[in-house]
Amino acid sequence: MNLYQLAFNNIRRRKLRSALTMLGIIIGVATILTLLGTTAGLASAVNDQTNKYMYDVIIAPSSSSGSYLMDSQTVSKVENQSNLYGFQELSVFSEEINGSTVTVGGVNDWSQVKIKNGTQGVVINHAVADKLHLGIGDKLKIKNKELTITGISNEEQVDEDVLGIYINQTIAKQMADNKLSAIYARTNGDTKTVAESTEKQVSGVSVKTKSEKVAEVQEWASKAQLFMGVIAGIALVVGIISVVNTMMMSVMERTKELGVLKAVGFTNWELKGSILFESGLLGFLGSVAGVILGIIGVILIAKMLNFTEYIPEMIPLWLIGSVIVGSTILSILAGLYPARRASKLNVVEALRDE
Repeated sequence: MNLYQLAFNNIRRRKLRSALTMLGIIIGVATILTLLGTTAGLASAVNDQTNKYMYDVIIAPSSSSGSYLMDSQTVSKVENQSNLYGFQELSVFSEEINGSTVTVGGVNDWSQVKIKNGTQGVVINHAVADKLHLGIGDKLKIKNKELTITGISNEEQVDEDVLGIYINQTIAKQMADNKLSAIYARTNGDTKTVAESTEKQVSGVSVKTKSEKVAEVQEWASKAQLFMGVIAGIALVVGIISVVNTMMMSVMERTKELGVLKAVGFTNWELKGSILFESGLLGFLGSVAGVILGIIGVILIAKMLNFTEYIPEMIPLWLIGSVIVGSTILSILAGLYPARRASKLNVVEALRDE
């Protein structure tokens, strides 16, 4: 019998204990894959939405202005800036409907609104439909203007607490007394310089560059991934500790068997190799099962959040390979002390062990 058969046989002889040991690794790996994958998917979605705007700067009322809308005079000053062009306006305001505060947002590109039922025009989200008991064909009165609901958006999991209505930007702007919440624009020349110049020349506005927005998204994603990684890492460490415990128990229970192996000629290095191979095999099998479980979890979450288009970004091959290799290596390291203890056994004392 060679060392590999010895390790396989030992795992098969103690199926329940091996399975419980692998369960800790499975949970740890599945947690890592699910949390990091979900965070990566959310970051990709936000990044894509940021890039879809196709703007260089976003101009919005500054916090010192005391308003969240820009009046027509301020808008005119912004649009007269010679180094800005390709303007895209956005109006967002709140409205009381049947005693509930609803956010009404203008839409320039309906492809950014995921419509589950109906068509574009006047689209409500599920929160509005559920709380206000409204559906397609029902009437809404916003700013004394009656609108007919044409569709329901598919974002009940993302904005389940936000009551939102989407209408065409031209109508939203009229309802907001020609005031705007933000202006997206492209720039001539250096974006940062143009942003600083615009802030100086137009009072009451703040200007953020696209790179700043992307940097904010990336910073948020990095922090979220680090946080999720720490939590998932703790789960994996617990699983690795169970490998140490299992291998220690295995060495103690097999003291006589190990003594016999040494008596028939197995060297200390061969016994160490057997123990390390066994612990590594537990880590490898557990991590593979954990990856499968984690992939299932990521797919389920992606479907719940309507992020199925981001599944490839949520399950990158580098992450799958890293968790399998990392878990296997950690499991081998976890077997070092039990392996060293097995190699130090005295043959005579081991054979006397009962």
